[in-house]
Amino acid sequence: RLEMRSFGVKVSVIEPGYFNTMITNVENLERNFLSTWEKLPEEIKTSYGESYLKQLVASLKIMQKSYNCDLSLVTKCMEHALTSLHPRARYSAGWDAKLLYIPLSYLPSALTDAV
Repeated sequence: RLEMRSFGVKVSVIEPGYFNTMITNVENLERNFLSTWEKLPEEIKTSYGESYLKQLVASLKIMQKSYNCDLSLVTKCMEHALTSLHPRARYSAGWDAKLLYIPLSYLPSALTDAV
């Protein structure tokens, strides 16, 4: 962002929360995780344990219930960034981005790692 300022280019960062898309689709993620898991050396599989992957997928399924389906929240940020005379440096799309990620960004890394 700062590197482009000297060229007169304004850059905005759009930080979306979790949205229900093909990227966050649990079935796709599970398929990719299983494919990667099968390629891992036995030593790493043993280190994580068989239950790790199952717990990860179960957590994702719970999280997916709260994903936002309204992608217009993201596209409205994009539209404002592209058409505004004075675009913001950062945009946060979605309630989770506004209520969780913004406050977390002000905390020390040691605390955010714990969350």
